[in-house]
Amino acid sequence: MGAVWVYSEIYAGRPAPVALELISKAAELGEATAILLGRDAAGAASVAGEYGAARAIVDARADYDEHLAPAAVPTLAALVRERQPALLLFATTYDSRDVASRLATRLDRGVVTNATGIEADGDGFRILTPWGANTIAVCELTGPGTRIVLVRPKAFTAVNSGGACAVEQFAGPLDAATTAIRVVETVEETTQGPLLSDSKIVVAGGRGLGNADNFGLVEELADALGGAVGASRAVVDAGWRPYGEQIGQTGVTVKPDVYIACGISGAIQHLAGMKGAKTIIAINKDPEAPIFRSADLGIVGDALTVLPQLIAEVRRG
Repeated sequence: MGAVWVYSEIYAGRPAPVALELISKAAELGEATAILLGRDAAGAASVAGEYGAARAIVDARADYDEHLAPAAVPTLAALVRERQPALLLFATTYDSRDVASRLATRLDRGVVTNATGIEADGDGFRILTPWGANTIAVCELTGPGTRIVLVRPKAFTAVNSGGACAVEQFAGPLDAATTAIRVVETVEETTQGPLLSDSKIVVAGGRGLGNADNFGLVEELADALGGAVGASRAVVDAGWRPYGEQIGQTGVTVKPDVYIACGISGAIQHLAGMKGAKTIIAINKDPEAPIFRSADLGIVGDALTVLPQLIAEVRRG
């Protein structure tokens, strides 16, 4: 199938969690290569090897940390033109989307976005993207040249196979033009409790809660279970909760062990972001709500009545 590359963002000295997900998937599809740029690239390479990378291409200059996409794109373009990997994967994050779009323009290549599945198909690939909850659009990538794909976080599972990778040093074409735009400050948002995208338990609320004040019940149950709080798009659009809690096709994708949907009807866009949960529990007073068709356990009742009872039982146990 050929080489499958992953542009690997680095966080806290190691590949970001979503990069490890992509590296593990790349190893299933072909020879996985991690592209690591920035001052922590050399150290991150060993971690990439543990998750399936056969090779890491490293440029450890700090310019990439300070200048972000303008510096990364010329380096990636030079590598792709020289070596022509079969597939280049990016995570659907703000930084990687910036790099991927600029790179595609420079290489005059198309980009498949929002992918949730990738399959080898002869000499090409089949890319799966969600179209609602239960419908999948299939893009067949054939012909010569490198295919560029943006993949949603949590689409794949990071697997630590304990391997090692060969490390290759590469010096990208950094110059005054690539360093004209500089990152002057990075602010890390503080959160309480587990991260939504990584939590094993997610309690999410929808318009069925009635108003923003009633979201305190969702927070209380999540706290009692040691889980994270999520929300439907309707709730976020209404200003009840921040965008960072939005779960769905245009928000965060989660794959918890337990997902509790409180007053969420189950629009197809919402289901696209949480249908990978191992166990789905739905609370809704409408017995015909679509969420029940995806639920493993359904409670027909008003969330405002059911949630206090659940909280009491959890705290009692």
